Amino acid sequence: MELFFELEIVYIVIGIFILVVTAIVTTRDFVPKVAFSRGMTMVSMFLVTMISIHYYMTTSRMEGVKDIFNNGETVICENKMRRTISRSVLLSKELGWRLEGDKFKNDDYERDFHTSRCIEFDGIVPK
Repeated sequence: MELFFELEIVYIVIGIFILVVTAIVTTRDFVPKVAFSRGMTMVSMFLVTMISIHYYMTTSRMEGVKDIFNNGETVICENKMRRTISRSVLLSKELGWRLEGDKFKNDDYERDFHTSRCIEFDGIVPK
């Protein structure tokens, strides 16, 4: 459950904001009385569905990245700390990276990378 909140807390907060807006709009005088219950139900179901799909897709990708890394292949992670042209970092066991839980760590690097921000690295193949 901790991983769910770690990955989805931003989307839950946005969803709560959307529900507050829905509640305010559906309780206006010019809106039919059934709009509140229907609107809140439909918007809530939509938000729960979308957040659940996002969580499933993210955790599936995370497991794939872990498997790829543990097989000795290279993964590429987004580096939000450095705002340059090259915002990605290549990670592999050969470069001294290790996997601890859901984070990639390296003693020579200033920052850890969460597996949710990584994908498989296919490399650049010239045509």
